[in-house]
Amino acid sequence: MHIPGLKVAMPSNAVDAYGLLRTALAENNPVLFLECARAYGRRAEVDLDAPPIPFGQARIAREGRDVTVVAFSGMVDEALIAADRLTDDGISAEVIDPRTIAPLDRDAILRSVRKTGRLVVAHDAHKTAGIGAEIAALCMEGAFDAMKAPPERVASLDVPIPSGPLLAEVYPNADTVIAAVRRTLERRDRA
Repeated sequence: MHIPGLKVAMPSNAVDAYGLLRTALAENNPVLFLECARAYGRRAEVDLDAPPIPFGQARIAREGRDVTVVAFSGMVDEALIAADRLTDDGISAEVIDPRTIAPLDRDAILRSVRKTGRLVVAHDAHKTAGIGAEIAALCMEGAFDAMKAPPERVASLDVPIPSGPLLAEVYPNADTVIAAVRRTLERRDRA
């Protein structure tokens, strides 16, 4: 993300993977195309005639009013599951899928955070020095006056990534997203 000229795509689903890959093939700059291995078993209908998806154009995966959840790649589905479960408690979460991290659709993220006043960033990379820290800094610099609570980061534990059943203990999921959302909402009562 911090290498000028390098484009980085992180699709969360088959439709976006197809559209972003078409854009990558037409790109004159180098493109790093990151796939989430946890999404390999998922199936979806893909319209082969759909236009390519431009880099730097986030997708609002779900509209909301109480908190913004910016989720990357495999965490988008987890964030959507979390958002569905949060509605049972009257909590409306907006889920943003940036689709690319370079270029990053900063405007879409800042618009959402200005609307909700709260931010949770969910990605499955390690927490330390991850994309979550960059998004949190972006929002503190660009929407600090709208923030009702400090940003929350949901990420993998800062440990070596294991294989097998221990993997589920390291990677974040819908439950960790829900816990982070609840922490941001609890802060309003302490202000």
